[in-house]
Amino acid sequence: MPAGLFHENYQSDERIFQTWFVKAWLIAFLIACGLFPLVASKYMVSIMTEAGIAIIACHGLNVLTGFTGQISLGHAAFMGVGAYTCTILTGQAGIPFIVALPLAGAMAALVGMIFGIPSLRLRGLYLAIATIAAQFIIEFVIRRWDSLTGGVEGLFVDPGSIGPIQFDDHINLYYLTFVLAVLATMAVKNIVRARSGRAFVAIRDRYLAAEVIGVHVFKYRLMSFAVSSFFAGIAGALMAQYLEVITHESFTIHQSIDYLAMCIIGGLGHILGGIFGVGFWFILERLLEVVTTGLNTAFPDHVTWFVSIREVVFGCVIVLFLIFEPDGLAARWRTIRAYWKLWPFSY
Repeated sequence: MPAGLFHENYQSDERIFQTWFVKAWLIAFLIACGLFPLVASKYMVSIMTEAGIAIIACHGLNVLTGFTGQISLGHAAFMGVGAYTCTILTGQAGIPFIVALPLAGAMAALVGMIFGIPSLRLRGLYLAIATIAAQFIIEFVIRRWDSLTGGVEGLFVDPGSIGPIQFDDHINLYYLTFVLAVLATMAVKNIVRARSGRAFVAIRDRYLAAEVIGVHVFKYRLMSFAVSSFFAGIAGALMAQYLEVITHESFTIHQSIDYLAMCIIGGLGHILGGIFGVGFWFILERLLEVVTTGLNTAFPDHVTWFVSIREVVFGCVIVLFLIFEPDGLAARWRTIRAYWKLWPFSY
């Protein structure tokens, strides 16, 4: 009997699911996620909903930073554009949520493309500074445009609905987020496999060589900003439904740094990077909540000492990952899979 994987054409080699074993595990995972709200508490459903929103946002940032090599520190601002767009369209214009949701992504993509124009001339640290400027500009507009955004007081978010399904319940919102997170994962996978994905990677690795062989660098850089911002806009619209009240403080530069850190921990340039990064981040965050609560109870006279424990721990984690595992958890997962495929042989 033949052993291993044998491909006779490129279509077979590029299949998303190479073996039935991978398909079986994926189906089992999706079923488990679908049944999760039936056995979990409302708090856990709420946490998983927030994690699903973060996965969608991280997929977008990974397309821009991980696959195209364009550093962005304004991702949360584009989420804010999507959140306010969807809220205004549904609450003030009376547009159905199922229409407002993709329009929120489209508006965020348009704004992202505008701020992506400098990417033709800027790279690395200079582009990061330009995206920080986008973060501050969008926050300023949200704060000052009182008649549209509510200013510093923010907006109340009307619960969206699709047919008879209302998203004022976190369980329904969980299922919507779960479906969109799966679709976002599949969309990013197919984008990476397509011509545009190969152009993104070529620009990331050697943009001058990519331009020499015929890749339209500016076009694909702008496209990566649009795709990234579209996912951010969808995630922002879902975040608005989750928070129920949105202000400019809901989408600050701290959130942008958090999303970038999740991608770094999970693995830049890996489809699973966003999922692993978000999972690690949320698990560590819950553990720190337990530890901080315990320390506050044990040492009530020193509560102020534990206020910044989250920032200190996450800062150390990011530094350790950059030093010891720069390719993130996705690369480690690939190594583990390769090891067990060859076990018990050493080669």
